Amino acid sequence: MPYVTVKMLEGRTEEQKRALIEKVTEAVTETTGASAEKVVVFIEDIQKNSYGTNGKLYSDQ
Repeated sequence: MPYVTVKMLEGRTEEQKRALIEKVTEAVTETTGASAEKVVVFIEDIQKNSYGTNGKLYSDQ
């Protein structure tokens, strides 16, 4: 049973998340041969004030 975690900054719509889960599931089934029913996709929204690069919070950019 493949488990996939996608971490991304908050702000995507439910429609975008549905599409992401669909495409990730397709990619996993095509590359591993696992059935779609066995693929589990987790989406972790990261708050912009909890993530940063280049020494700066994303919420400050």
